[in-house]
Amino acid sequence: MTQIAYLAPEIPALSETFVYEEMLALEKRGYRVQPFSIRRPSNPAKDQEVLAEHIIYLYEHGFLGNLAYGLLRLPGFGRGTLQALAWLYADILQCGIFKPGTWKLAYQFLVAARLASHLKKLHCTHLHVHFAHVPTQVAMYASAMSKVPFTVMAHANDIFERGMLLRQKAERAVKFLTISEFNRAYLEGLGLPLDKLRVVRCGVSFEMSPHRSQSNNKPVFRIGTLGRMVEKKGMDVLIRAVAALRDKPYALELHIAGDGPLRMELEQLVQELGLRNMVIFEGGLSHQNVAGWMQDLDVFVLACKQDSNGDMDGIPVVLMEAMSQSVPVISTNLSGIPELVIHQLTGLLAKPDNPADLAYQLDVLIASESLADKLTTDAQAHVLNEFSQDVNIGRLLACFN
Repeated sequence: MTQIAYLAPEIPALSETFVYEEMLALEKRGYRVQPFSIRRPSNPAKDQEVLAEHIIYLYEHGFLGNLAYGLLRLPGFGRGTLQALAWLYADILQCGIFKPGTWKLAYQFLVAARLASHLKKLHCTHLHVHFAHVPTQVAMYASAMSKVPFTVMAHANDIFERGMLLRQKAERAVKFLTISEFNRAYLEGLGLPLDKLRVVRCGVSFEMSPHRSQSNNKPVFRIGTLGRMVEKKGMDVLIRAVAALRDKPYALELHIAGDGPLRMELEQLVQELGLRNMVIFEGGLSHQNVAGWMQDLDVFVLACKQDSNGDMDGIPVVLMEAMSQSVPVISTNLSGIPELVIHQLTGLLAKPDNPADLAYQLDVLIASESLADKLTTDAQAHVLNEFSQDVNIGRLLACFN
Protein backbone atom coordinates (compact mmCIF):
# COMPACT_ATOMS: atom_id res chain seq x y z
CA MET A 1 0.00 0.00 0.00
CA THR A 2 1.34 3.45 -0.98
CA GLN A 3 2.50 5.51 1.99
CA ILE A 4 2.11 9.28 1.53
CA ALA A 5 3.54 11.72 4.07
CA TYR A 6 1.74 14.99 4.83
CA LEU A 7 3.34 18.03 6.42
CA ALA A 8 1.61 21.23 7.57
CA PRO A 9 2.26 23.94 10.17
CA GLU A 10 -0.26 22.67 12.71
CA ILE A 11 -2.28 19.44 12.50
CA PRO A 12 -5.11 19.09 13.38
CA ALA A 13 -5.78 22.83 13.65
CA LEU A 14 -9.37 24.03 13.88
CA SER A 15 -8.62 26.80 11.37
CA GLU A 16 -7.14 24.38 8.80
CA THR A 17 -9.71 21.59 8.65
CA PHE A 18 -9.09 21.19 4.91
CA VAL A 19 -5.69 19.58 5.63
CA TYR A 20 -6.94 16.67 7.70
CA GLU A 21 -10.12 16.34 5.60
CA GLU A 22 -7.86 15.81 2.58
CA MET A 23 -5.81 13.18 4.40
CA LEU A 24 -8.94 11.30 5.43
CA ALA A 25 -10.20 11.38 1.84
CA LEU A 26 -6.94 9.84 0.61
CA GLU A 27 -7.23 7.08 3.20
CA LYS A 28 -10.74 6.30 1.94
CA ARG A 29 -9.19 5.81 -1.50
CA GLY A 30 -6.83 3.17 -0.13
CA TYR A 31 -3.70 5.23 0.59
CA ARG A 32 -1.84 5.18 3.87
CA VAL A 33 -1.13 8.69 5.12
CA GLN A 34 1.46 9.59 7.75
CA PRO A 35 0.87 13.10 9.13
CA PHE A 36 3.74 15.35 10.23
CA SER A 37 3.29 18.74 11.83
CA ILE A 38 5.78 21.51 12.48
CA ARG A 39 4.27 22.11 15.90
CA ARG A 40 1.23 21.24 17.99
CA PRO A 41 -1.82 23.38 17.14
CA SER A 42 -2.64 26.19 19.54
CA ASN A 43 -6.33 25.65 18.80
CA PRO A 44 -6.75 21.96 17.93
CA ALA A 45 -9.80 20.41 16.29
CA LYS A 46 -11.48 18.58 19.14
CA ASP A 47 -13.11 15.94 16.93
CA GLN A 48 -9.83 14.54 15.59
CA GLU A 49 -8.37 12.72 18.59
CA VAL A 50 -7.71 9.51 16.60
CA LEU A 51 -5.76 11.40 13.93
CA ALA A 52 -3.79 13.31 16.59
CA GLU A 53 -2.42 10.04 18.01
CA HIS A 54 -0.49 9.37 14.77
CA ILE A 55 1.01 12.82 14.16
CA ILE A 56 4.76 13.30 14.46
CA TYR A 57 5.61 16.84 15.68
CA LEU A 58 8.96 18.00 14.33
CA TYR A 59 9.60 20.97 16.63
CA GLU A 60 8.57 19.01 19.72
CA HIS A 61 12.17 18.19 20.68
CA GLY A 62 13.35 21.78 21.05
CA PHE A 63 16.32 23.56 19.53
CA LEU A 64 19.07 21.55 21.21
CA GLY A 65 17.29 18.24 20.60
CA ASN A 66 16.89 18.94 16.88
CA LEU A 67 20.44 20.30 16.64
CA ALA A 68 21.96 17.16 18.16
CA TYR A 69 19.71 14.79 16.22
CA GLY A 70 20.32 16.57 12.92
CA LEU A 71 24.11 16.59 13.27
CA LEU A 72 24.06 12.90 14.21
CA ARG A 73 21.84 11.82 11.31
CA LEU A 74 23.18 13.95 8.45
CA PRO A 75 26.15 11.71 7.53
CA GLY A 76 23.79 8.77 6.97
CA PHE A 77 22.11 10.42 3.99
CA GLY A 78 25.31 10.48 1.92
CA ARG A 79 24.88 12.33 -1.37
CA GLY A 80 21.46 13.49 -0.21
CA THR A 81 23.09 15.55 2.53
CA LEU A 82 25.47 17.11 0.00
CA GLN A 83 22.54 18.08 -2.23
CA ALA A 84 20.63 19.55 0.73
CA LEU A 85 23.73 21.47 1.85
CA ALA A 86 24.18 22.91 -1.64
CA TRP A 87 20.57 24.11 -1.59
CA LEU A 88 20.98 25.58 1.90
CA TYR A 89 24.13 27.46 0.89
CA ALA A 90 22.45 28.88 -2.23
CA ASP A 91 19.32 29.81 -0.25
CA ILE A 92 21.24 31.70 2.43
CA LEU A 93 23.07 33.70 -0.24
CA GLN A 94 19.80 34.37 -2.06
CA CYS A 95 18.00 35.60 1.07
CA GLY A 96 20.95 37.67 2.32
CA ILE A 97 23.38 36.46 4.95
CA PHE A 98 22.89 39.57 7.11
CA LYS A 99 19.13 39.14 7.48
CA PRO A 100 18.32 37.53 10.85
CA GLY A 101 15.50 35.43 9.42
CA THR A 102 17.82 33.85 6.87
CA TRP A 103 19.62 31.80 9.48
CA LYS A 104 16.39 30.08 10.48
CA LEU A 105 16.95 28.08 7.31
CA ALA A 106 19.95 26.41 8.98
CA TYR A 107 17.74 25.23 11.85
CA GLN A 108 15.06 24.07 9.42
CA PHE A 109 17.78 22.14 7.58
CA LEU A 110 18.58 20.27 10.81
CA VAL A 111 14.89 19.63 11.50
CA ALA A 112 14.69 18.27 7.95
CA ALA A 113 17.10 15.51 8.97
CA ARG A 114 14.51 14.31 11.50
CA LEU A 115 11.78 14.37 8.86
CA ALA A 116 14.01 12.59 6.32
CA SER A 117 14.78 9.84 8.84
CA HIS A 118 11.07 9.20 9.36
CA LEU A 119 10.36 9.25 5.62
CA LYS A 120 12.95 6.54 5.01
CA LYS A 121 12.01 4.47 8.06
CA LEU A 122 8.31 4.51 7.12
CA HIS A 123 9.02 3.83 3.42
CA CYS A 124 7.11 6.91 2.30
CA THR A 125 6.92 7.29 -1.47
CA HIS A 126 5.79 10.92 -1.58
CA LEU A 127 5.72 13.99 0.66
CA HIS A 128 2.91 16.52 0.25
CA VAL A 129 3.24 19.87 2.00
CA HIS A 130 0.53 22.38 2.84
CA PHE A 131 1.74 26.00 2.92
CA ALA A 132 4.80 27.27 1.07
CA HIS A 133 6.65 28.88 3.98
CA VAL A 134 8.25 27.00 6.92
CA PRO A 135 6.80 23.52 6.15
CA THR A 136 8.15 23.68 2.60
CA GLN A 137 11.54 24.92 3.79
CA VAL A 138 11.82 21.84 6.00
CA ALA A 139 10.33 19.56 3.35
CA MET A 140 12.63 20.48 0.46
CA TYR A 141 15.80 19.76 2.44
CA ALA A 142 14.27 16.52 3.76
CA SER A 143 13.39 15.55 0.19
CA ALA A 144 16.98 16.05 -0.92
CA MET A 145 18.28 13.97 1.98
CA SER A 146 15.78 11.11 1.69
CA LYS A 147 15.23 11.16 -2.10
CA VAL A 148 11.47 11.21 -1.47
CA PRO A 149 9.83 13.59 -3.99
CA PHE A 150 7.56 16.37 -2.72
CA THR A 151 4.70 18.59 -3.84
CA VAL A 152 3.62 21.92 -2.36
CA MET A 153 0.16 23.39 -1.88
CA ALA A 154 0.34 27.19 -1.56
CA HIS A 155 -2.58 29.10 -0.09
CA ALA A 156 -2.46 32.83 0.71
CA ASN A 157 -0.35 34.23 3.57
CA ASP A 158 2.45 31.86 2.60
CA ILE A 159 2.89 33.54 -0.80
CA PHE A 160 1.56 37.08 -0.38
CA GLU A 161 3.20 37.92 2.96
CA ARG A 162 5.79 35.20 3.59
CA GLY A 163 6.79 34.28 0.05
CA MET A 164 10.41 33.29 0.58
CA LEU A 165 12.39 31.34 -2.07
CA LEU A 166 9.21 30.53 -4.01
CA ARG A 167 10.95 30.04 -7.34
CA GLN A 168 13.53 27.70 -5.82
CA LYS A 169 10.83 25.71 -4.04
CA ALA A 170 8.89 25.28 -7.27
CA GLU A 171 11.98 24.17 -9.19
CA ARG A 172 12.78 21.52 -6.57
CA ALA A 173 9.22 20.21 -6.21
CA VAL A 174 7.48 17.73 -8.49
CA LYS A 175 4.63 20.25 -8.75
CA PHE A 176 3.85 23.56 -7.05
CA LEU A 177 0.09 23.65 -6.50
CA THR A 178 -2.13 26.51 -5.46
CA ILE A 179 -5.82 26.99 -4.76
CA SER A 180 -6.84 29.58 -7.36
CA GLU A 181 -6.17 30.90 -10.84
CA PHE A 182 -5.52 34.27 -9.15
CA ASN A 183 -2.66 32.72 -7.17
CA ARG A 184 -1.35 30.85 -10.21
CA ALA A 185 -1.13 34.09 -12.20
CA TYR A 186 0.57 35.83 -9.26
CA LEU A 187 3.16 33.04 -8.98
CA GLU A 188 3.72 33.03 -12.72
CA GLY A 189 4.45 36.75 -12.48
CA LEU A 190 7.15 36.00 -9.89
CA GLY A 191 8.91 33.77 -12.38
CA LEU A 192 7.91 30.33 -11.12
CA PRO A 193 8.24 27.70 -13.87
CA LEU A 194 4.96 27.20 -15.71
CA ASP A 195 5.38 23.46 -16.03
CA LYS A 196 5.37 23.15 -12.23
CA LEU A 197 2.27 25.28 -11.51
CA ARG A 198 -1.13 23.63 -11.12
CA VAL A 199 -4.46 24.73 -9.62
CA VAL A 200 -6.00 22.26 -7.18
CA ARG A 201 -8.86 23.48 -5.01
CA CYS A 202 -9.25 22.79 -1.31
CA GLY A 203 -12.34 20.68 -1.91
CA VAL A 204 -15.42 20.78 0.26
CA SER A 205 -16.27 17.48 1.98
CA PHE A 206 -19.84 18.26 3.11
CA GLU A 207 -22.73 16.33 1.62
CA MET A 208 -24.87 18.58 -0.56
CA SER A 209 -27.98 19.69 1.33
CA PRO A 210 -31.29 19.53 -0.55
CA HIS A 211 -32.34 22.84 -2.05
CA ARG A 212 -34.69 24.85 0.15
CA SER A 213 -36.68 27.81 -1.09
CA GLN A 214 -35.85 31.14 0.49
CA SER A 215 -38.54 33.24 2.12
CA ASN A 216 -38.41 36.83 3.30
CA ASN A 217 -41.69 36.45 5.19
CA LYS A 218 -40.04 35.71 8.49
CA PRO A 219 -39.75 37.67 11.71
CA VAL A 220 -35.94 37.77 11.73
CA PHE A 221 -33.43 37.43 8.88
CA ARG A 222 -30.43 35.45 10.16
CA ILE A 223 -26.98 36.43 8.87
CA GLY A 224 -24.03 34.22 9.75
CA THR A 225 -20.26 34.45 9.51
CA LEU A 226 -17.63 31.99 10.65
CA GLY A 227 -13.88 32.28 10.90
CA ARG A 228 -10.91 33.26 12.97
CA MET A 229 -11.31 36.76 14.36
CA VAL A 230 -8.43 38.39 12.54
CA GLU A 231 -8.26 41.53 10.42
CA LYS A 232 -8.46 39.87 6.99
CA LYS A 233 -11.83 38.25 7.76
CA GLY A 234 -13.47 41.71 7.79
CA MET A 235 -15.86 40.99 10.65
CA ASP A 236 -15.74 44.65 11.64
CA VAL A 237 -16.94 45.55 8.13
CA LEU A 238 -19.85 43.13 8.43
CA ILE A 239 -20.86 44.53 11.82
CA ARG A 240 -20.89 48.06 10.36
CA ALA A 241 -22.94 46.85 7.39
CA VAL A 242 -25.53 45.38 9.75
CA ALA A 243 -25.62 48.69 11.63
CA ALA A 244 -26.38 50.47 8.34
CA LEU A 245 -29.45 48.24 7.86
CA ARG A 246 -30.96 48.63 11.32
CA ASP A 247 -33.69 51.05 10.14
CA LYS A 248 -34.88 48.83 7.30
CA PRO A 249 -38.39 47.34 7.50
CA TYR A 250 -37.06 43.93 8.50
CA ALA A 251 -35.33 42.56 11.58
CA LEU A 252 -31.77 41.23 11.43
CA GLU A 253 -29.62 38.99 13.58
CA LEU A 254 -25.91 38.55 12.99
CA HIS A 255 -24.47 35.29 14.30
CA ILE A 256 -20.66 35.30 14.56
CA ALA A 257 -19.02 31.91 15.08
CA GLY A 258 -15.33 31.52 15.79
CA ASP A 259 -12.75 33.11 18.04
CA GLY A 260 -9.46 34.91 17.79
CA PRO A 261 -7.34 37.87 18.87
CA LEU A 262 -9.84 40.54 17.74
CA ARG A 263 -12.82 39.20 19.68
CA MET A 264 -12.75 41.85 22.42
CA GLU A 265 -12.32 44.59 19.82
CA LEU A 266 -15.30 43.31 17.84
CA GLU A 267 -17.44 43.03 20.97
CA GLN A 268 -16.52 46.64 21.79
CA LEU A 269 -17.54 47.74 18.29
CA VAL A 270 -20.93 46.06 18.72
CA GLN A 271 -21.35 47.90 22.01
CA GLU A 272 -20.37 51.26 20.48
CA LEU A 273 -22.81 50.83 17.58
CA GLY A 274 -25.67 49.84 19.88
CA LEU A 275 -26.07 46.39 18.31
CA ARG A 276 -26.06 44.19 21.39
CA ASN A 277 -29.57 42.94 20.62
CA MET A 278 -28.70 42.16 17.00
CA VAL A 279 -25.26 40.50 17.19
CA ILE A 280 -24.62 37.14 18.83
CA PHE A 281 -21.09 35.84 19.42
CA GLU A 282 -21.33 32.04 19.39
CA GLY A 283 -17.70 31.06 20.00
CA GLY A 284 -15.84 28.25 18.26
CA LEU A 285 -17.62 25.43 16.40
CA SER A 286 -16.30 21.93 15.84
CA HIS A 287 -16.18 21.05 12.16
CA GLN A 288 -18.82 18.36 12.56
CA ASN A 289 -21.33 20.98 13.79
CA VAL A 290 -20.75 23.55 11.03
CA ALA A 291 -23.23 22.17 8.48
CA GLY A 292 -26.10 22.09 10.98
CA TRP A 293 -25.30 25.63 12.11
CA MET A 294 -25.27 26.88 8.54
CA GLN A 295 -28.66 25.36 7.74
CA ASP A 296 -30.29 27.73 10.23
CA LEU A 297 -28.98 30.80 8.34
CA ASP A 298 -30.68 32.89 5.67
CA VAL A 299 -27.36 34.13 4.28
CA PHE A 300 -23.69 33.45 4.97
CA VAL A 301 -21.32 36.42 4.69
CA LEU A 302 -17.54 36.54 4.65
CA ALA A 303 -16.36 40.14 4.31
CA CYS A 304 -12.76 39.35 3.37
CA LYS A 305 -10.26 42.19 2.99
CA GLN A 306 -6.53 42.73 2.73
CA ASP A 307 -4.99 43.30 6.14
CA SER A 308 -2.40 45.89 7.11
CA ASN A 309 0.46 43.44 6.41
CA GLY A 310 -0.79 42.62 2.91
CA ASP A 311 -2.26 39.23 3.86
CA MET A 312 -5.60 38.15 2.41
CA ASP A 313 -7.66 35.02 2.00
CA GLY A 314 -7.36 32.82 -1.07
CA ILE A 315 -10.68 31.00 -1.53
CA PRO A 316 -12.10 30.29 1.93
CA VAL A 317 -13.43 26.73 2.22
CA VAL A 318 -16.17 27.96 4.56
CA LEU A 319 -17.81 29.71 1.59
CA MET A 320 -17.89 26.40 -0.29
CA GLU A 321 -19.39 24.74 2.77
CA ALA A 322 -22.18 27.31 3.00
CA MET A 323 -22.93 26.97 -0.73
CA SER A 324 -23.08 23.19 -0.36
CA GLN A 325 -25.78 23.64 2.32
CA SER A 326 -28.09 25.71 0.05
CA VAL A 327 -27.28 28.91 1.92
CA PRO A 328 -26.89 32.07 -0.21
CA VAL A 329 -23.45 33.63 0.19
CA ILE A 330 -22.06 37.14 0.01
CA SER A 331 -18.34 37.85 0.01
CA THR A 332 -15.95 40.37 -1.53
CA ASN A 333 -14.25 40.87 -4.86
CA LEU A 334 -10.80 39.88 -3.61
CA SER A 335 -8.09 37.40 -4.53
CA GLY A 336 -9.52 34.11 -5.86
CA ILE A 337 -12.97 34.52 -4.28
CA PRO A 338 -14.69 35.53 -7.58
CA GLU A 339 -13.70 32.11 -8.98
CA LEU A 340 -16.10 30.60 -6.43
CA VAL A 341 -18.59 33.40 -5.75
CA ILE A 342 -19.51 34.60 -9.22
CA HIS A 343 -21.45 37.82 -8.80
CA GLN A 344 -25.18 37.45 -9.50
CA LEU A 345 -24.66 33.81 -10.50
CA THR A 346 -23.43 31.80 -7.49
CA GLY A 347 -23.51 34.58 -4.90
CA LEU A 348 -23.05 38.30 -4.45
CA LEU A 349 -19.81 40.26 -4.17
CA ALA A 350 -19.19 43.55 -2.40
CA LYS A 351 -16.18 45.81 -2.59
CA PRO A 352 -13.59 44.85 0.07
CA ASP A 353 -13.53 46.94 3.25
CA ASN A 354 -16.70 48.79 2.21
CA PRO A 355 -19.55 48.49 4.75
CA ALA A 356 -21.94 50.55 2.58
CA ASP A 357 -21.57 48.26 -0.43
CA LEU A 358 -21.83 45.16 1.74
CA ALA A 359 -25.04 46.55 3.26
CA TYR A 360 -26.36 47.18 -0.26
CA GLN A 361 -25.68 43.58 -1.33
CA LEU A 362 -27.40 42.28 1.81
CA ASP A 363 -30.40 44.49 1.11
CA VAL A 364 -30.61 43.23 -2.48
CA LEU A 365 -30.59 39.60 -1.33
CA ILE A 366 -33.13 40.12 1.43
CA ALA A 367 -35.49 41.86 -1.00
CA SER A 368 -35.54 39.07 -3.61
CA GLU A 369 -36.55 35.49 -2.82
CA SER A 370 -36.16 34.55 -6.49
CA LEU A 371 -32.57 35.81 -6.56
CA ALA A 372 -31.71 33.86 -3.41
CA ASP A 373 -33.23 30.69 -4.91
CA LYS A 374 -31.30 31.11 -8.17
CA LEU A 375 -28.02 31.77 -6.39
CA THR A 376 -28.25 28.67 -4.20
CA THR A 377 -29.14 26.39 -7.12
CA ASP A 378 -26.28 27.60 -9.31
CA ALA A 379 -23.88 27.70 -6.35
CA GLN A 380 -24.39 24.03 -5.53
CA ALA A 381 -23.78 23.02 -9.14
CA HIS A 382 -20.59 25.10 -9.28
CA VAL A 383 -19.26 23.67 -6.02
CA LEU A 384 -20.05 20.11 -7.11
CA ASN A 385 -18.34 20.45 -10.49
CA GLU A 386 -15.29 22.53 -9.54
CA PHE A 387 -14.79 22.57 -5.76
CA SER A 388 -15.92 19.16 -4.53
CA GLN A 389 -13.42 17.10 -2.61
CA ASP A 390 -13.79 14.12 -4.93
CA VAL A 391 -12.89 16.14 -8.05
CA ASN A 392 -9.89 17.77 -6.41
CA ILE A 393 -8.48 14.62 -4.80
CA GLY A 394 -8.28 13.26 -8.34
CA ARG A 395 -6.40 16.38 -9.47
CA LEU A 396 -4.08 16.11 -6.47
CA LEU A 397 -3.19 12.47 -7.05
CA ALA A 398 -2.36 13.23 -10.70
CA CYS A 399 0.32 15.66 -9.44
CA PHE A 400 2.03 13.12 -7.18
CA ASN A 401 3.52 11.22 -10.12
